[in-house]
Amino acid sequence: MHLSKGWDLSGKSAVITADNRGWTPFLASALAEAGADLVIVGSLKSDMMEAAKTASHHGTTVVTVITDITSEHSVVTMLDDVMDKFNRVDILVNNALLEFAKPLHDVSSAEWKIIMEFNVFSRFLLCRLIGKHMLRQGGGRIINIESGLSIRGMRNAVASCVSQGAIHQMTSALALEWAKDNIRVNGIGAGWISTSQPSANGDESLLTRYIPSKRRGHPNDLCGLLVYLSSDACDFLTGQTIFIDGGVLAHA
Repeated sequence: MHLSKGWDLSGKSAVITADNRGWTPFLASALAEAGADLVIVGSLKSDMMEAAKTASHHGTTVVTVITDITSEHSVVTMLDDVMDKFNRVDILVNNALLEFAKPLHDVSSAEWKIIMEFNVFSRFLLCRLIGKHMLRQGGGRIINIESGLSIRGMRNAVASCVSQGAIHQMTSALALEWAKDNIRVNGIGAGWISTSQPSANGDESLLTRYIPSKRRGHPNDLCGLLVYLSSDACDFLTGQTIFIDGGVLAHA
């Protein structure tokens, strides 16, 4: 993709969290293509290794660090490795998200705790610990990946909606807290996303009948915005979550 000069991420280092949805290879590749050096963190069960392999084709430095993002000790250890390697973190992409659907009366306390720890507590840890470095170095960019469930309800998804609502509010409040410190905090609200390439003839599934654009999204649909929010061009935008959902929220 053609990048304006302000979107150039050359010389910047980014940390991106991985999960098992398959989005990380596309998002990490977009950052690397824009010139960023990458640290991809996650478990061995995540798409971390696939993302590293894909992103490395763009010629920037790409490393992986096995990390339990719900453990403060693990995140601190990861960050020590990152600082030894790059001496700074310019971009944090909180991409990892656990999706969960179950009627509330059947959700166990253990399941609720897992959702909140993975979706919310992990972002608190990463924002707090990496944010301290950003404050000392004079700025940075934080991007939280969420979905439309952060601002609307869905049946059998109370746990997911609550956790993502917390992410949404974290984005708004933290942006205000760090605005004067040149740290921009924004979010990307993803619609229904599939890692399969969209069909030129559209998707006639029952789900996509409710999407005004008549197709599911692809992780590539998020990449241009991700690069922009990571760049120096994003200087007067903070505290916003921009939804890329094919028009679903506008339609509702």
